[in-house]
Amino acid sequence: MQRIRLRYTKRGRLRFTSHRDFQRAFERALRRSAVPMAYSAGFTPHPKVSYANAAPTGVASEAEYLEIGLAEARDPEALRAQLDASLPPGLDVIDAVEVRTSNFVERLEASEWQLRLSGVEPAEAAKAVETFLAAETVEVQRMTKNGMRTFDARGAVAAFALAPSQVGNGNDTGTDGAADVRTGTPCAILRLVVRHATPAVRPDDVLSGLRATADLAPPVPAEVTRLAQGPLDEESGTVTDPLALDRAAAPAGQ
Repeated sequence: MQRIRLRYTKRGRLRFTSHRDFQRAFERALRRSAVPMAYSAGFTPHPKVSYANAAPTGVASEAEYLEIGLAEARDPEALRAQLDASLPPGLDVIDAVEVRTSNFVERLEASEWQLRLSGVEPAEAAKAVETFLAAETVEVQRMTKNGMRTFDARGAVAAFALAPSQVGNGNDTGTDGAADVRTGTPCAILRLVVRHATPAVRPDDVLSGLRATADLAPPVPAEVTRLAQGPLDEESGTVTDPLALDRAAAPAGQ
């Protein structure tokens, strides 16, 4: 059985697609593309597809991952193009490698997020982030399936700052500037790196922490996008490519 790891996105309005909705769409794409799937054994065989750390519904993402098992070998790039053409725009398959290493989920140590705060001045957001990072702990509450839970949102944060495009550039306008061209209002864009810990700390938990420590409350909900997830470089606070090990292990010429 050949195994292929895929990276896909959730963009635009497709960020509101639930994980279950994506699973259905992906299985239809597998059938339309006539992918020779391997199936589990038993009375109700299922195609061998496994998902890793899916983003919450309503959150856009450039870095979602899954793995499929094939009954016949296929070229990863040709398979990627087939599946991408069979999915709606916004659910885009952007990378594919043959599985050559194990423990992939363990490599997903952290996620890098972009938080777009429309109606918030970048200088105000930068000051709030500084206050958040100065705190030893930031307790927040979130309703879970087991009831209301209180936990520390600060400990999981590896890096938090204005996006590089806004540093020292507060008077610019445009998509990555200080004003939202869609509304003409101020817009702060933050870069956040969060370790994957237990309990999981999500971007909305960190936003709750900003409200608790610095009284920062955007007038409209933040637009959240996962830019990357993978191994964490603790020294630089950057998230690296989790597929790099599979590429490095490929025989020469592949």
